[in-house]
Amino acid sequence: MTFSTTVLNRVVSASAIMAAVTLGPIFTAIAQAETINGAGATFPAPLYERYAREVKKKYPDLGVNYQAVGSGAGVNQVIAGTVDFGASDSAMTDAEIAKVKNGVILVPTAGGAVAIAHNLPIDNLKLSRKTLPAIFSGQITKWDDPQIKADNPGVNLPSQPIKVVVRADSSGTSFIFTNHLNSISPYFKGRIGVSKSPNWTIPNVTKAKGNPGVASSVTRTPGAIGYVEYEYALKNKLKVAQVQNKQGQFVAPSLQTANEALSTVNFPDNFRVFVDDPAQGYPIVGLTWLLVYKSYPNAAKGTAVKNFLNWVLTDGQQINDDLNYSRIPAPVAQKVIQTVNSIK
Repeated sequence: MTFSTTVLNRVVSASAIMAAVTLGPIFTAIAQAETINGAGATFPAPLYERYAREVKKKYPDLGVNYQAVGSGAGVNQVIAGTVDFGASDSAMTDAEIAKVKNGVILVPTAGGAVAIAHNLPIDNLKLSRKTLPAIFSGQITKWDDPQIKADNPGVNLPSQPIKVVVRADSSGTSFIFTNHLNSISPYFKGRIGVSKSPNWTIPNVTKAKGNPGVASSVTRTPGAIGYVEYEYALKNKLKVAQVQNKQGQFVAPSLQTANEALSTVNFPDNFRVFVDDPAQGYPIVGLTWLLVYKSYPNAAKGTAVKNFLNWVLTDGQQINDDLNYSRIPAPVAQKVIQTVNSIK
């Protein structure tokens, strides 16, 4: 699965910006105060919280409330119709979409890396394509295992149990993570597979709610290892592993290496893609979506959602780099805007 090589270029020319402004529709300011409420993924929560603050510079009367409750909960609330928008790092399935009474549009907003955070006195821990899934499927249980030693020659690995930390809630971050491990390990695929709520078979696994919960648990547990969105690893000053990619390179997560991985993704007309084992860059990456209805009974809500999404896909994309999220390429964003503007 592939984003063209220019897809995530961080330098946007003035002409491209002008083109986006020219092609994008111009909405009048919201006549009166309107608040839209959303819930879902914790992966993009730092970004969405910033969006909610910054959008007020253009639309002072537009309020955006967002609750980071996990991708699964976000999808369920969209299906139930209890929010104005949802959010998920796992694109909704056909079966889920069919349950949404007013129809749903998947709006890609950003991409990013899932970091492998650990609590070891080691700065440059390396985990190969063989070792990483073996840890998270319970095949490797100690840090001084011969396979981990082979990945880290000359490193003094502690002789202590590996304490695996995973998500307790239904999570798009879990989906991104298991989607990658599923693609590179037949054992992991047969034992755990791809899911927002994996059935972890590891003895004594620790479960924590949301990216913040996993980051906190890893921080306070010596010998722990877990998976979190890269921004959470940075915010909590966690040590992260270098992960072996398809080319055999050990790569640390970063905005640059995530962009390299996502540079080959192609978006279909419904903007639903799954990134399992990219050809280059940091290998554990994914996209995140806002989930909005095709029609809103309340016209003011519909207008508010349109204004918010048009801003997110144009001005808002400039914020992505600041928080280490990949941008949605301008040509794709314009196609998404056209779809968003069909909201009734």
